[in-house]
Amino acid sequence: MTGSTEKSTDSRVAGWRFDNTYTRLPEVLFAPARPAVVKAPKVSILNHALADQLGLDFRTLSSEAAANLFTGQDLPTGSLPIAQAYCGHQYGGFTMLGDGRAILLGEHRTPAGGLVDIQFKGSGPTRYSRNGDGRAALGPMLREYIISEAMAALGIPTTRSLAVATTGETVHRLMALPGAVLTRVAASHLRVGTFEYLGARRDEVTLRLLVDFAIDRHYPELADVPNKVFEFFRAVMDRQAALIARWQLVGFVHGVMNTDNVAISGETIDYGPCAFMNSYRLGTVFSSIDRNGRYAYGNQPAIGQWNLARLAESLLPILNPDRQQAIALANDALGEYPALFERYWHAGMRKKLGLQTEEPDDVELIQALLDWMESAKADFTTTFRTLASPSPPTTVGCHEPEFRAWHARWQLRLSREQEPLTRIHELMRTVNPAVIPRNHRVEEALAAAEERDDLSVLHRLLAALASPFDATPDIERYLAPPADDGDYRTFCGT
Repeated sequence: MTGSTEKSTDSRVAGWRFDNTYTRLPEVLFAPARPAVVKAPKVSILNHALADQLGLDFRTLSSEAAANLFTGQDLPTGSLPIAQAYCGHQYGGFTMLGDGRAILLGEHRTPAGGLVDIQFKGSGPTRYSRNGDGRAALGPMLREYIISEAMAALGIPTTRSLAVATTGETVHRLMALPGAVLTRVAASHLRVGTFEYLGARRDEVTLRLLVDFAIDRHYPELADVPNKVFEFFRAVMDRQAALIARWQLVGFVHGVMNTDNVAISGETIDYGPCAFMNSYRLGTVFSSIDRNGRYAYGNQPAIGQWNLARLAESLLPILNPDRQQAIALANDALGEYPALFERYWHAGMRKKLGLQTEEPDDVELIQALLDWMESAKADFTTTFRTLASPSPPTTVGCHEPEFRAWHARWQLRLSREQEPLTRIHELMRTVNPAVIPRNHRVEEALAAAEERDDLSVLHRLLAALASPFDATPDIERYLAPPADDGDYRTFCGT
């Protein structure tokens, strides 16, 4: 490593307070790791607002010290870098995995007393790289920065991006690309695949320890409840149902819902081939490798249940000593998922339509709007934002008889609410974003950064995404969908 005493002192000044609780679990769950030495590190973007929330201050670091810190050339005091082991069902097929291009530095203690993982992504090979180079390209790392910060601003549970730094080296994918390292902040990196890993190894002792660890970290209220493994599973299921409902409500397509990308904490994790839907279509797919639409927008809720079933299978040995009873327990819990998801989704849709109360016909009213949107190829975000306006809808298709009939039904339904219409529209604007990371604007920002080393386009986009519910005149260019993105494709970046 290239760190000097002076650089290490700079690192301590930032305010790191590291713990390494994961390394106190059995070593079968991880392997020591070390970030690769890089040629010419340089910080591309640093999230000072997030740093402030974490009780960190990088403003006094020299540019050299910051670059060395965020590429792993100078490790923070107290960190203990490891790569985590896990498995994953990738597009339905089981694979032994692990952090092939990520290194967990440790857990930072926040001012509120909680722990968050600090992880490098793209920092070089580890024991689990499977002949990969362990590196990452600048474009995908900046994409994760943009989308994860946009999701945070939308109020959706997510990992966050603290920094992206370039390495001064080239990574080779379909072409030569500038290398980069992302610093990711997460509630933890425990995944469904982490439990699958121990299930595949038939390691019940470590599996029990991992469940206790996960409960202590994310569900402390379950520590002393009877049958805590079962209750842990139900709690994870609840958070996943709530999370995926939130995705559906903003038109977010994750793109790679493999079990190794399902966080036990209930956060959105791994922003690979993700994108936001423009025209409403259940079959929307952006990922270049999802040729059969397994992870299409409309499939995400059911895939959530499928992934949870894999978690349940892993927990069976410790769910109940009698395997048949364990299976029955798991099936009973999984059977609750569809209704659980529907409750979260319908509650969110009611809010998007300004409905503060519940009536039996609300579900049909919601579905009628979505059916019209799909047939009219209406823009998802614009349609709901327009409905939140006091002015009559003027978007494409809004003068069609089918929409006008629906709109009249909706107005009649709103008339039975206790709030005045002005207040209803105000509330709608707090849940229906004006600004999302439109795909063409994201690509515009990435191209400027990759091709011209121009970060100004990215910074302007991030400023617009930081207040997604405010449609101010200075962000007007970020509101409209592209003329056509029917052929738009995203790539994983590995």
